[in-house]
Amino acid sequence: MSGWSSGPTRDGATRDGATRAGAPMTERVRVTGPDRRSRPLARSHDIDEETSLGSVYVRSLMRAQLSLALGVVAVLAVTIGALPLLFHLVPEVGDARVAGLPIAWLVLGVLVYPWLLLLGWAYVRRAERNEQHFTELLGTPETSPESRPESRPETQPGPER
Repeated sequence: MSGWSSGPTRDGATRDGATRAGAPMTERVRVTGPDRRSRPLARSHDIDEETSLGSVYVRSLMRAQLSLALGVVAVLAVTIGALPLLFHLVPEVGDARVAGLPIAWLVLGVLVYPWLLLLGWAYVRRAERNEQHFTELLGTPETSPESRPESRPETQPGPER
């Protein structure tokens, strides 16, 4: 005796594949895991392992982000930082009035904020673009063309093993 019971299992099927009602069981369903095609290895391993190549990648990203930040600060210093100097050196501009308020107050108290929002938006947009270029350089699976569903060829079910 093999230890198998010849009676029905929990789902009502017997060892020979018949169900309690006498109808044969349905076809077997093949269950597979995720696609295991080989993908190029991501270079992020170099960053995780702190290799010299990984440090070059990280330094390049940091250098790009720093130059972007310095550029935005330079634009900020030239535009907003120069306004008090302009109002001091050219008193006619600072003394001019719009709607009864000095133009210096309007520019420095009101119009500066939309300019700051615009600079902030441009900075964030370019910083995200730098990070996107960095991840594309690393070739991470999330950004590689092979991982995008629309770029994968349709797979046909293979022979069952």
